[in-house]
Amino acid sequence: MSKIAIVTDSNSGITQTEAKKLGVSVVPMPFFIDGELYLEDISLTQEQFYELLKKDAKISTSQPSPGDLCSLWDELLKTHDEIVYIPMSSGLSSSCATALMLAQDYDDKVQVVDNQRISVTQRQSVLDAMAMAEAGKNAIEIRKALLKDKMEASIYITLETLKYLKRGGRITPAAAAIGTVLNLKPVLQIQGEKLDAYSKVRGKKQAMKVMMKAVRKDLDTRFRQPLQEGHIILQGAYTGNKEEADEFVTEVMKEFPEFTECRMDPLSLSVSCHIGYGALALTATKVWHG
Repeated sequence: MSKIAIVTDSNSGITQTEAKKLGVSVVPMPFFIDGELYLEDISLTQEQFYELLKKDAKISTSQPSPGDLCSLWDELLKTHDEIVYIPMSSGLSSSCATALMLAQDYDDKVQVVDNQRISVTQRQSVLDAMAMAEAGKNAIEIRKALLKDKMEASIYITLETLKYLKRGGRITPAAAAIGTVLNLKPVLQIQGEKLDAYSKVRGKKQAMKVMMKAVRKDLDTRFRQPLQEGHIILQGAYTGNKEEADEFVTEVMKEFPEFTECRMDPLSLSVSCHIGYGALALTATKVWHG
């Protein structure tokens, strides 16, 4: 059985500390803040990020440098036969395309998985890859299995403010102004490649209800069989406001009594900088089961 290294990036929400416990490697995502380079969870904490965001610092996302990525792969291949690399969705960043290009020089020893995941769903792909490696699958088999199930996850997100969507050009200033006056909260979705509109409601509480209703619909339709087989998990994510996130989890558990837990993680900073403080997400994800 080949020895396989599992690698992901910090968009998975896996911290450097957790990575050591799991036995995986996490590539930190770089950010430029007021012209200075920061690395997520190394020289930039969640708390520092939101403090800078509140101060309207100029924040832009970047991707891991090809040199740093190849250096990590080269180091891992000294002690492992193969690598499975699970970056954030190619629909949200060009870092996946860069990794796919770099992997061509590694004679199939590095398998890059473009399975359209982000945050807690990306984290689950890492856990699934670990389970497959433990079960004796090689890197190519793991990549194929993850790609086969790449659409088996739903993410719904609501925002506290429209400010960052306006700044990123995703909505017009006029639409943002009207939305703010009317207390409109968009509900966005990720079904595979990209962030897209799902609904628009008044108030955060109503937005939470819409997300839960959307997940319930998914469970009753596209996830019906894997749910019956016990292969669906609920997870959540948030930007900054943990108290609100904990309250949301309480409501989720009331709404979905068939689940014993709903893990809630901080949302990755690459997404957070585009949606701002106070966002909440709810996901349903199929897990690998052998």
